[in-house]
Amino acid sequence: MPVQSGGERYEPRILGFLCTWCSYTGADLAGIARLKYPSNMRAVRVPCSGRVAPELVMRAFDQGADGVLVLGCHIGECHYDNGNHRAAKRMPTLRALIEFAGLEPERLRLDWVSASEGERFARIVQEFTETVRLLGPCAWRSRAAAIPGVGLETTQAGRSMSEAGGRP
Repeated sequence: MPVQSGGERYEPRILGFLCTWCSYTGADLAGIARLKYPSNMRAVRVPCSGRVAPELVMRAFDQGADGVLVLGCHIGECHYDNGNHRAAKRMPTLRALIEFAGLEPERLRLDWVSASEGERFARIVQEFTETVRLLGPCAWRSRAAAIPGVGLETTQAGRSMSEAGGRP
């Protein structure tokens, strides 16, 4: 199990893109039911998993995420008819791109969670957090930290958040 320099256990930073119709509601159900799952994931509510562009995933890694989780409606249940099919078709190419860029493809996961599956949501987040924890910190973060003006604290223009008025 990876350990940080201070001796404490490494906790990965995970960004989750959650479909507003199913997965986000499933996450809400997990919270209402007080199910236990890691708090490492920061949820981004998206209209559909099919709207998660490869650029968003790559930017998440560039900005310091250790893992990216994309959760959508089950196949055949998409509110936009075929958005989850689009997401599923993009994943093999995106995994190849991630591997080409020097990251482990296991840092990206696509899964399906319906609005009534709070327990499934909690289990997926737990499993993915453990997977990313075993992989250790993302190599891009250490490379980005070595380059001035790159990382989670910076904006597109390379200015720090304080210089940009506190907004990304």
